[in-house]
Amino acid sequence: AIVHCVGSRDKNYHEYCSQVCCMYSMKFSHLVREHIPGAKVYEFYIDLRAVGKGFEEFYNRVLDEGTTFIRGRPSDVFSENGSLIVCSEDTLADCQRRITADMVVLSTALEPKSDVEKVARLFSLSRSPDGFFLEKHPKLDPVATMNDGVFVVGCCQSPKDIPTSVAQASAAASRILAMISAGTIEIEATTATIDEELCSGCKVCSDLCPFYAISFDEEKEVSRINE
Repeated sequence: AIVHCVGSRDKNYHEYCSQVCCMYSMKFSHLVREHIPGAKVYEFYIDLRAVGKGFEEFYNRVLDEGTTFIRGRPSDVFSENGSLIVCSEDTLADCQRRITADMVVLSTALEPKSDVEKVARLFSLSRSPDGFFLEKHPKLDPVATMNDGVFVVGCCQSPKDIPTSVAQASAAASRILAMISAGTIEIEATTATIDEELCSGCKVCSDLCPFYAISFDEEKEVSRINE
């Protein structure tokens, strides 16, 4: 049994879709049946999102191979007499399912790495509400950041598959080569300042600054801009 969307598309954990889970879950199913002929595979899903090139065709192939797709979120998985029991609703058949399985595979959500906050502070990067690095513009400049010369590609920006990550990496590499070939780089001359006489020492600005450019002087009890 393969359970999709564990920890993703869930208000209790992550509301975003991890994008790759549907396809790698179906790949697991295909490989199981390829190496263990006659194996029965069940896939529990909320919605199938096969939106890439050849993805719909692969879904139909797995379906023809005999994989059973159950539209519903499992409510319980427990051990009974040496086997695993998966209890789930089946919204298409309008019934409850109780499936006996030798193994249960959880397709878990893609998450930012544990050191994402440290890296964000190191390079003064903004982050989305989901914790991933934020690009300059999702359509017009999807690999650049607000800091010139710093680019974000692949799953550090958001969950995505390998072809998309490779395409983004190629775009970022071409931008970097263009900057190197220019010989010199112009940087923004505008900088922020803090009026120490007006600073109350509340530290609110430090928490709100998306570039982590503000630190607190404990001795003078005022905020300062990091040089």
